[in-house]
Amino acid sequence: MQVDFVSDIHGNVDALADVARRSEQLVVLGDLLDYVDYHNPGAGILGTVFGAERVRRFGELRAANNFDELNRYNAALWHSVADPVGTLSDVVHERYLAMRGALELADRKPLLILGNVDVAASWDRVAGAELATSDGAVVELGGLRFGFVGGGVRRARPAAESASAAVAAPGGAVAWRPYVRDRHEYAAAVAGLGAVDVLCSHLPPRLAMLRYDRVTARLEAYGPGLLESIDSHQPLLAVSGHVHQPLSPRQARGRTQCVNVGHFARRPHPYRITIG
Repeated sequence: MQVDFVSDIHGNVDALADVARRSEQLVVLGDLLDYVDYHNPGAGILGTVFGAERVRRFGELRAANNFDELNRYNAALWHSVADPVGTLSDVVHERYLAMRGALELADRKPLLILGNVDVAASWDRVAGAELATSDGAVVELGGLRFGFVGGGVRRARPAAESASAAVAAPGGAVAWRPYVRDRHEYAAAVAGLGAVDVLCSHLPPRLAMLRYDRVTARLEAYGPGLLESIDSHQPLLAVSGHVHQPLSPRQARGRTQCVNVGHFARRPHPYRITIG
């Protein structure tokens, strides 16, 4: 059996549909949505709601690491919308419907976890039982145990520094609630998998070569407990995404090959293994 891994789809529905048609078994490691598209400001959720020009300013502030001003600008954008919660919900729902349509082209049910940019409640409504996530589950494929842990972790950082930040609407309602959880909760989810042969996560383990992004020039978030699980159980493979331009796409840790499966939005090619 050939297993194809993809991550960080960020709205690339057509390429996802193409891979789904051709894959014997597709595994999606999260970040279906594209909150901000820095390469094409008119795309992404912000581009759809506010237009390219206003999002271009968002990108300029982000590139300058001016997070205080970015916070204010981001808040002002959403305060200019009469119904931010309804607007975002509609856009997210529409994009998840398109993602579901792409995944339904697969002959075999895809295995899926969400990333830090995804909105779990919205995906659950769209996916139903047919495309429910495998988060926290262990699934046997070709005689190997695949363990899954999705989402991101909360970090002490400016709220608009990342697309994973919640967006507050006027009146205190939350217009954007991405899938991030407490560090201890995340580590407990990893520990709950036990020993697996293939460890699947959106976030990478705490390894600098996989965490450092060459373009943003910083260490990105890691999954608490992933490295400890790798050291304790020595799975054959640990696959992840999240970091779009890592220093290296893979790093060995004992017998475990730790692999970043690639930034699918920009390079729509799966990472493939053969099992069984």
